Amino acid sequence: VKVKIPFGNKYLDAIFSVPEKKSTYGVILTHGAGGDMNFPHLVSLAAYLASHGVLCLRFTCKGLNIAYRTKAFKTVVEYLKFSDDYRLSGVFLAGRSMGSRAAASLIRHLSQEDDDGFIQGLVCLSYPLHRPKLQSKLRDEDLLFIRCPVLFVSGSADQMCEKQLLEGVASKMKAPKKIHWIDKANHGMAVRGRTTDNVMEEINAQVFSWLRENIELEHK
Repeated sequence: VKVKIPFGNKYLDAIFSVPEKKSTYGVILTHGAGGDMNFPHLVSLAAYLASHGVLCLRFTCKGLNIAYRTKAFKTVVEYLKFSDDYRLSGVFLAGRSMGSRAAASLIRHLSQEDDDGFIQGLVCLSYPLHRPKLQSKLRDEDLLFIRCPVLFVSGSADQMCEKQLLEGVASKMKAPKKIHWIDKANHGMAVRGRTTDNVMEEINAQVFSWLRENIELEHK
């Protein structure tokens, strides 16, 4: 289902992937610095989640300013929260690369306001922890403030997220967290000798099983 979400004096393009049965939880998903919501990895994940009973809303927000992207993400969360069509109990925020930074920034920002528990967790695909070859400047400040569960899915050969550095940041995080390494994958999740579909099957299954664990914990 295609929708246009009002954002300031313009609209954000978005698409709902709707499961057959009514979903109580949803995932909001966005892209990295390049591309848009039709980036193949996002399309693949959204379809997988919907086929496993999880509503997924993915959206496009062009703009390389992290504050702008965070504001757009907030608008989409509010749109879904007050939607009469889907009436969800909670959502997980998910993004690829810069999209995951925007999601983390929003969760930190919202936790400092009234936290009503609507946001259940964060999924970071290829979180850009540092610029290539610039490991001394870590983009970890938002992650250290987050309290909700966080899943990182990163390539072990990602030039923007060195393995030891992410593991170091994770050990300092107060939130429940999990890291799933895609062996030999780069920042774009490409692995020599594996097809994109094959890599996406691994990512999609990891994301879904983590979501399911966290939704079950919520119900216990």
